[in-house]
Amino acid sequence: MNKAVKIIVEVLLFAGICGLAYLLYSNIMQPVNFNKEKASRQAVAVQRLKDIRTLQVAYKSVTGKFNSSVDSLKQFYDNGEMEIVMQIGSMDDSLAVTNTEAIKKANKKLKPDQLTAKLQAAYEAGQKVVFSTITKIPVRDTLFNGRTDFSIDSLKYIPFSGKEPIQMEATTKMVSGVPVPLFEARIPWKSLLKGMDKQLIINLNAESRDLNRYEGLQVGSITAPNNNAGNWE
Repeated sequence: MNKAVKIIVEVLLFAGICGLAYLLYSNIMQPVNFNKEKASRQAVAVQRLKDIRTLQVAYKSVTGKFNSSVDSLKQFYDNGEMEIVMQIGSMDDSLAVTNTEAIKKANKKLKPDQLTAKLQAAYEAGQKVVFSTITKIPVRDTLFNGRTDFSIDSLKYIPFSGKEPIQMEATTKMVSGVPVPLFEARIPWKSLLKGMDKQLIINLNAESRDLNRYEGLQVGSITAPNNNAGNWE
């Protein structure tokens, strides 16, 4: 073997070794990078499902049921109102408690709303009292205040999916003879992880099936009450 041929062979061997090393490294890092990107996307998706849950709970507090449409939840957020209980005065203020008990004793025949009106009048007149009152305020002034990452217009879409809609259902089921409102919202892995390694997504779905779990992220359940829990919790 002459020197030129020897050099060519050595170069080819070195290139082959480098290629094999790169393939080995790539095979090792592929699932690592996949899981890293999956965790990043999952964090965004989980927050979106939590926001849907927050709106659903608020919607139920007003209507007595959940909603199957994210668009309807958006309308509720933009235009709806919620009742909140405000306490006037403090139970730690002995004078306020004494004055309140005196007003209640003097007006014990009044209905609750009439008694509250009496206490309100006493408060506005400068008297120390303790009572609770219910007031309505816009939903958008109550929920997600200070959240710079919240966007009501993005709420209906699965992150990183190219604007695929989040899957959501709502129903009412009889549980021990009592009607119970239920809802669930779902984000499948195949949509959340769009553009990532297809085989690893298939493996992830297979793993979820083996564990008898939904193939993605889910909050709530229309099958049975679960306190609106997420399957990541």
